[in-house]
Amino acid sequence: MNLSFKEIATASMVLFAVIDILGSVPIIISLRNKVGHIQSEKASLVAAGIMVAFLFVGERILHLIGIDVNSFAVAGAFVIFFLAVEMILGITLFRDDEPETASIVPIAFPLIAGAGTMTSILALRAEYAVQNIVVAILVNVLFVYIVLKSSRKIEKVLGKNGLSVIRKVFGVILLAIAVKLFATNASELC
Repeated sequence: MNLSFKEIATASMVLFAVIDILGSVPIIISLRNKVGHIQSEKASLVAAGIMVAFLFVGERILHLIGIDVNSFAVAGAFVIFFLAVEMILGITLFRDDEPETASIVPIAFPLIAGAGTMTSILALRAEYAVQNIVVAILVNVLFVYIVLKSSRKIEKVLGKNGLSVIRKVFGVILLAIAVKLFATNASELC
């Protein structure tokens, strides 16, 4: 097992930016206020399970429907690009309706392990070793758990402006990663 710190760090940053758990703090707080309690442990474990399972069977599902990983990675680069544009410009191109109950379904999926996360995982798989992506997923799930547990404190400490700055910085990083994913995988399509 060859663990690469560089690959783990890059994959962790991609997933951190796509999951955008800090940017989701207002949604989490709103859900917590509506229903009283969020099951942080369950939400984190289910999200981890979904992401790791998709890492291993996602490619098979693609092959079953006749799509190669490079094509999916290019498509993923577009999704990541638009997520980055949303983060940087503070606009909403696409969002699901805010869920009405705070259970595993709205938190673990689609808030944490949503379409952007799944696309990113397969795009990363086209470029990085699986074990490094698994470690990156676990690092992010640990961070998600911490944020879910302490969302009220985070909101008080960072404030709206702090959350906005973090969101924009990771938007720019995500934009650069989208360009790199596109450039790397588009050449493989010909």
